[in-house]
Amino acid sequence: MFVGRTEELEALEDMYSSGRFEMMVLYGRRRVGKTSLIDEFSKDKRTFYFTASQKSTKLNLEVFSRQMSSFFNMPELPAFTDWRNAFEFFVGLTRNSQSTGNGHFVFVFDEFPYAAQADPTLPSTLQTAIDHGFKDTSVMMILSGSNQGFMESEVLGGKSPLYGRRTGQIRLEPFDYYDAAKFLPDVSDEERVQYYATFGGTPYYLARLRPSRGFKRNVADLMFRKSGLLYEEPMMLLREETREPASYFSVLQAVANGSSTPKRIAEHAGVEASSVARYLNSLVDLGLVERKLPFGDNPQKSHKGMYVIADPFFAFWFRFVGTNVDVIENGKGLETAEETTSGEAFSTYVGQQFENICLQWVARHSGALDLPFPVTRFGKWWGNNPVAHEQTDIDVVAANGRGQLLIGECKWRNTFDVTEAIDKLQGRVGLVPGFKPASTRLALFSKRPVAKTVRTKIGRDAPGLLFFSTDDLYRKLQGWE
Repeated sequence: MFVGRTEELEALEDMYSSGRFEMMVLYGRRRVGKTSLIDEFSKDKRTFYFTASQKSTKLNLEVFSRQMSSFFNMPELPAFTDWRNAFEFFVGLTRNSQSTGNGHFVFVFDEFPYAAQADPTLPSTLQTAIDHGFKDTSVMMILSGSNQGFMESEVLGGKSPLYGRRTGQIRLEPFDYYDAAKFLPDVSDEERVQYYATFGGTPYYLARLRPSRGFKRNVADLMFRKSGLLYEEPMMLLREETREPASYFSVLQAVANGSSTPKRIAEHAGVEASSVARYLNSLVDLGLVERKLPFGDNPQKSHKGMYVIADPFFAFWFRFVGTNVDVIENGKGLETAEETTSGEAFSTYVGQQFENICLQWVARHSGALDLPFPVTRFGKWWGNNPVAHEQTDIDVVAANGRGQLLIGECKWRNTFDVTEAIDKLQGRVGLVPGFKPASTRLALFSKRPVAKTVRTKIGRDAPGLLFFSTDDLYRKLQGWE
């Protein structure tokens, strides 16, 4: 089942339809769905598909040569001894195909970093092949790779021989909460929130779920067993993406445990203070960590920045799995999983992720009728409330360039005092710098719908107040499948 990726498919189709040479650079961390996207795009197109492996250039070229013979319907070629000769021969065959009207096809070079690490001259060799061959053809080339650092520096970077040759790039990210839910068509909306808070939006993880077994069983089977597919996933990804996986693992654990500043992260992770910025920057690039600022703060000047785990799966794993490794190793993982997913700490954690889901919903609805005005900027706010003389925060903040502001409160509880929640929300009007109270609208996001009678009563004192429940977050978007 292929899900989502509408914008990415449109970009690929638009590039393919140009009828001239194109080079798309497609990258993203492992398991994010690059191969599935390429397969979906190319399923009705003539495609030469080569996937490099972590092996020698000689062995990669043997496979490349065999696939070239098959693609161009030729007797099997002897293996080329270097990439220069292989590309020159490939370009020649492409030109011959083009002369017969069959030269418009897709050339996928998947896991390009593997081949380039075996032969560091590959990027410059490919650059020469593009400049003196491919650019005069109608081939659409896709260079794909999971090593994001390599793809950004050695393919997209200004010092790369390939710099300036690409005609487009896609950094593939995990799904948001809404597209992730399409893997779970037969579960309740509340369970969808729990699944997203636990497994995030990585397609490979979501495809391994068996909803008929229930949420708790999926968590136990995939993460709280030594044989579970996702039990060792964080370290496996760090081994592939970093040179010091143990140090990065320790930094992630420190952030997950609540350390939010470089100084405290270094102390709790046991790494040198002079190195922590490098670790954090790399984790931000990988999409695993995010530096959050109060809405409206200048990133270059603010001293309120705090680091948090950005990916829900990693946030859950380091919060609940990583701290119980010894128990899982001793065969008590299933009991621990049951205790974890039934506890107050897990409910609190899901509530935090629910806030992020509400923000994603607002971003998706930026031009929809469910919001009182279009919004272009989103985030959270925290700081001092001078009236209440206390530190406070606002779960959802959205605004536009016309001075209009929406602030929201998120409640992941079965029951709560609605009047009290609205009073607190009204007390936060005027706290976000640069926005007037008269241009501020309020929204309450709740786990379950607020009763109509309560909404009517509150509406008399707070006209224009918006109410959204979990059901609204999943049902009101057009195109739900």
